[in-house]
Amino acid sequence: MPPPVTIAEPAWLREFKAFIMRGNVIDLAVGIIIGAAFTAIVASVVEDLINPIIGLLIGGIDFSNLFVVITGQRQPSLEATRQGGAAVLAIGKFINAVIKFAIVAFAVFWLVKILSRFKAKEEAKPSTPPAPTPTEALLTEIRDELRGKRPPAA
Repeated sequence: MPPPVTIAEPAWLREFKAFIMRGNVIDLAVGIIIGAAFTAIVASVVEDLINPIIGLLIGGIDFSNLFVVITGQRQPSLEATRQGGAAVLAIGKFINAVIKFAIVAFAVFWLVKILSRFKAKEEAKPSTPPAPTPTEALLTEIRDELRGKRPPAA
């Protein structure tokens, strides 16, 4: 029976595996996933809670359906107008995006501020010297023993 054929792993593949397994890349991936989930929450808060309240306060305007037709025929909704081939300025969607951005920026600001406080507290703590290694501890014991045994006086 012939010996099995082995295929050498390319160097770039080893480097790529090492890159992916580094902590920073994993942390970045987790951050992106959490950011996507946070974006969905912010979108719901803006579209389902904030915009209806603002719309009610300024006369019942529905921001999601606020648009200006540039060319073409206006339909009852933004989506219907777009499907009809009209060119529109979706002002309501833009306002939603600005509100979402402001909420995310505000949340990130407070997160960074809180993390900075924690970091400042950690840096302000007095650092304790590291514990001696077992070898250092043994050498210290030997030194102390030798100091305790004085040579005989001549």
